[in-house]
Amino acid sequence: MIEKVGVYCRLSDEDRDKLNKTDDSDSIVNQRSMCLKFANQNNWDVVDIYSDDDFSGAGTFRPDFDRLIKDCESGKINLVLCKSQSRFSRDMGVIEYYLHNKFIEWGVRFVSIVDNADTNIESNKKSRQINGLINEWYLDDLSQNIKKSLKNKREDGLFMGSFASYGYERDEEGHKLTIDPVAAEVVKKIFKMYAEGFGYHRICEYLNNNNIPPRSVYKKQKGSKFVCSNCDLETVRWNPDTIAQILKNEVYIGNLVQGKTTHVSYKNHKKKKVAEKDWCRIENAHEAIIDMDTWNKVQSILGTHYRVKKNGQINYFTRKVYCSCCGKAFMRNEFKVKSEKTGRRSYMQCKGNKKFHICDNNKSIRTDKLEEILLNAINDLLNNYYDKNNLKELYENGYEQDSNTDSIKALIKEKENLTKKISDNKNYYRNLFEEKVKGVLNEDMFQMMSKDYFNEIENMMSRIEIIDKQIEELKKDKKEKKQADDILKKYKHIKTLNKVILDEFIDKVYIGEIDRKTNTRNIEIEWNFEF
Repeated sequence: MIEKVGVYCRLSDEDRDKLNKTDDSDSIVNQRSMCLKFANQNNWDVVDIYSDDDFSGAGTFRPDFDRLIKDCESGKINLVLCKSQSRFSRDMGVIEYYLHNKFIEWGVRFVSIVDNADTNIESNKKSRQINGLINEWYLDDLSQNIKKSLKNKREDGLFMGSFASYGYERDEEGHKLTIDPVAAEVVKKIFKMYAEGFGYHRICEYLNNNNIPPRSVYKKQKGSKFVCSNCDLETVRWNPDTIAQILKNEVYIGNLVQGKTTHVSYKNHKKKKVAEKDWCRIENAHEAIIDMDTWNKVQSILGTHYRVKKNGQINYFTRKVYCSCCGKAFMRNEFKVKSEKTGRRSYMQCKGNKKFHICDNNKSIRTDKLEEILLNAINDLLNNYYDKNNLKELYENGYEQDSNTDSIKALIKEKENLTKKISDNKNYYRNLFEEKVKGVLNEDMFQMMSKDYFNEIENMMSRIEIIDKQIEELKKDKKEKKQADDILKKYKHIKTLNKVILDEFIDKVYIGEIDRKTNTRNIEIEWNFEF
């Protein structure tokens, strides 16, 4: 029988890494040369040479390996020749499937030179299987070592991604992110527009109309090897998914969050998600593009699921307007009207009445009228602020009404009194113990009297723990409340209401039921600061 030989060579990164300058090189050229000499010595006819460079020995994700297998099945070749069995595969499953199953079915012989594997010799089947097992152990160990190495580098704050996030580029060493000044300005614009109430589509429209290249195009223009498998770089445009990814990415506040996905195994390259608790998050790993105030504002908007209007702007009354009667949020509706230029008019109505039918506050309020009421209220506040006659009174009243401060003072005073009582009780216990030692008190009397004082001490210590928690909560509330001066001094008169202004000044708005006699309704504003 004429041997029609297919020579198979493979080299991967893990093989390159283990080579030393003094080693007999395991390169593709060396493998090919060795196999051709061996075939010539045995008078075999080499039909074709199959080479996979930079492909792992795990699995069968190799183009020339696939071609080799097809030629074996079709009968083009009937002998596969490799330098070693590990060149064919390091996967025990692959070895068993082909060498001891399919190759026998197709009449194909397998020979490797270095480890003397030959499927025509039945007696060395066990050695082939042992080699396959050892090669698989090698891959498993290598995979674990690589994972540990990557984890250590991530924990050291090194960037281990394939490509830097838009707005950044790698430093000379490749593992630290530095700001790309051109792309960083686009990132800032995206965050600014979203914070001002523009939705994803409106931001995309702005970027596309101003010919700002999308992320993938910009990276290619910069000379990056970035590959976008599911987009045409000639026609790609900014899209809402990209904007959402940018707005949620902590990299822009200087944080590195890595290790969100991993491969199923070294054999299966499909990715699976990693639980958030196991992500590697390193804060202040590089210079931030977005300041924390802007980041927090954007994240608060993202977390409220604002509904985007048809003009591309966010409905900034979402989770801002509530019913005074039932506490439910007011929902926004639009209706067609003939008188409006846009042909539509928006209203807000109590969800408790409209959706759940549990509230009598059934009258809606026009959105433009509500905007006018709130704008006037804000401007009245500003006028009072800049009226020096009212300013002093405003702050004097404010300090008198600072209930948080008074409550904190009262709790601190109570804690001081309790601490003193605990100290007194401990002193009294020491005196009791001395009297017991002197024989003034017997054991029963001592136990009875000391038990009462211990119980009292325990109760007072429990109360102090509660006081500490209450003080922390009050301090937190006080800190979160913006002081009037911090906000009011930034403005003099506001002409148009928008999301930024609304969030700056107003926490919540409560709308009451219509008074049938006066045809008016009470609108209560909860300001974002204390006076």
